[in-house]
Amino acid sequence: MTKIAIDARELTSSTGRYVERLLHYLQEIDRSNTYVVLLRPQDMDKWKATNPNFSSIACPYKEFTFSEQIGYRHFLKKLHVDLVHFAMVQQPLLYFGSHVTTMHDLTTTRFTNPAKNKMVYFFKQQVYKFVNWYVPRTSKAIITPTEFVKKDVVQFSKIKESKIIVTYEAADEIREAIEPIKSLQSKPFIFYVGRPQPHKNLGRLLEAFAILKKSNPDLLLVLAGRKDAVYESFLEQAERLGITGSVIFTGYVNEGQLKWLYRGCKVYVFPSLSEGFGLPGLEAMVHHAPVVSSDATCLPEVYGDAAWYFNPLDVHDIARSINEVLQNTELRKDLIRRGVKQAATYSWKKMAEETLEVYEKALKN
Repeated sequence: MTKIAIDARELTSSTGRYVERLLHYLQEIDRSNTYVVLLRPQDMDKWKATNPNFSSIACPYKEFTFSEQIGYRHFLKKLHVDLVHFAMVQQPLLYFGSHVTTMHDLTTTRFTNPAKNKMVYFFKQQVYKFVNWYVPRTSKAIITPTEFVKKDVVQFSKIKESKIIVTYEAADEIREAIEPIKSLQSKPFIFYVGRPQPHKNLGRLLEAFAILKKSNPDLLLVLAGRKDAVYESFLEQAERLGITGSVIFTGYVNEGQLKWLYRGCKVYVFPSLSEGFGLPGLEAMVHHAPVVSSDATCLPEVYGDAAWYFNPLDVHDIARSINEVLQNTELRKDLIRRGVKQAATYSWKKMAEETLEVYEKALKN
């Protein structure tokens, strides 16, 4: 019986949804192979097998460390598996056993992080660029979430397109009961959820919102996500723009609150400069929010005609696009209808089935 290891060290990170859904559906569709799921020690209680062919093991090797390069390599060799699926590009570079890798995007190779030490981050970014160039060469196959990322990897790493397989992700409706945020009830607001890294383009969103306020004085902008040092800079920017009282930084929200925010917003806005798939916008569509989106990178590919697009580098175009949806009731209804239909074209189960095909092909080669 073939033994496959899945690197799930990122289970609780931003790519965790992808890993969790992959494991969920692989357990439904594959009764032939055996799997060992590699989890961080602190995450061992966060995933439980439902298929007897699946088991988990603690993997105490942090990403981008010497222990990952040396210790993790020996750890994998001792497992004696036939194939490893690295669900992210981080991996021991000198592991030469059969493996496939999911490359979610190349955003980190192009954008800096102002919350980090500049010199240290610059060095790490050069290492990361090398890893993204090297890994496609040693992997049996590369999995990407969109055609855009596939072409991006080909151009960056100079490998053949035939080595890359696209497996689209999907979005599920949040199952938790709606939990209203009392301070926002009965108030008109536009909404964004996510991390505040530079490529998310929140600075221009704030500038666009300041323009919107002139014709929509009661409108609020709600930004959800864990507060950090970068968010502090946006608080300062909102003050400079004179919109402090109209920009709500909620911090972390639970699933019930997130569901309420999606359902209650006038517009879900996604101003990103770079994405690999753009899951939040698709999740907003599932919850009947009209989506106004950047037209950058993969987003038109994923959202199709179900979003209202803008140039993310032009604050006036961002404001224009949002305002058009706010002022046009029929357009809002049409976007909601299209969004529900577009989101339904994606399937986590199909993604898992296509990933299993990648495994089977890699095992034969």
